[in-house]
Amino acid sequence: MTRNHPHPHARATESPSRRVVLGTTALAALALAAGAGPASAAARPSAARPGAAQPDRVRPSGAWPTEFPLPDGFLPEGITIGGRPYAYMGSRANGAILRTDLRTGEGTVVHPGEAGTAAVGVKLDEDGLLYVAGGGGGTARVVDTRTGRLVATYRPTPATGHFVNDVILLGDRAWFTDSRDSVLYGIPRGRAAMTGHKADIRSLPLGGDWVQTPDVNNANGIVSAPGGRGLIVVSSQPGRLYHVDLKTGHATELALNGAADVSNGDGLLRLGRTLYVVQNRQNVISVFELDAGLRSATLRRTITDPRFDVPTTVARWGDRLYLVNARFTTPQTPETTFNAVAVPL
Repeated sequence: MTRNHPHPHARATESPSRRVVLGTTALAALALAAGAGPASAAARPSAARPGAAQPDRVRPSGAWPTEFPLPDGFLPEGITIGGRPYAYMGSRANGAILRTDLRTGEGTVVHPGEAGTAAVGVKLDEDGLLYVAGGGGGTARVVDTRTGRLVATYRPTPATGHFVNDVILLGDRAWFTDSRDSVLYGIPRGRAAMTGHKADIRSLPLGGDWVQTPDVNNANGIVSAPGGRGLIVVSSQPGRLYHVDLKTGHATELALNGAADVSNGDGLLRLGRTLYVVQNRQNVISVFELDAGLRSATLRRTITDPRFDVPTTVARWGDRLYLVNARFTTPQTPETTFNAVAVPL
């Protein structure tokens, strides 16, 4: 891994030859549609329940893998890690959810998805519910990772012209970005709130400094601001960071020190006042320090790695960052190989 490199030109290495078996009917249908053979027998969802937020003292063993394969044709984009060492990743191919044990690199399908759906950004709650951004389908879905069951589907947008991209949990709601519209969507959080009714959706139009550029992805990654003071959202093009007031939707652009922009900004991760911004096609994580007033962000360093191949989102476990390689610059077919990688925090 290379650090403090402001202009990385990393080239991905070959994906590992070991394969994770996807035994879902939806991915089998995807493979058959493209002329590939059928998938093998279905994997059973795990009953393991995520625990509370991980303590800082937890550290991965040096023997844990720093790279593990995903199923061929999986089309990953989102990754989230809860209170136990399991990463949950979503498929753009059919909305399937894969759970991987970080200690071994072994993966299991916990939700099979279905044709015509997608799982883009994902976020795991302490109660085992996984909140899933549905991409171009305009949905926000909730999956019970303990049973693999889809428990709610919200439709905050029309079916076309929108892209529900990423999600964060704050207070009593899960907040979703729409890359093609200047609005955030909040759906109820928790098992008691699982109705899927449109009336339960809160739409928060973005104002203030927010600039909506037509025909490109705008709002993308999203995290809570320090102290629960609203949200921080990255606009992928032209690459800006905003602090959003949850009461009014007023967006204040953060002045960037040490960087001209965060173009192709995708997944965000915040630890205290340190903000990690994944810039996907640049194959880099830019690490910023937020000022106390949430008016500026100062670039402190960058992280890159020769294994990066258009990483999109990032999650933390212990002293590592885990990222999925979406490989957007590679043909996306049922035979395309994918992986996830870990780098030191």
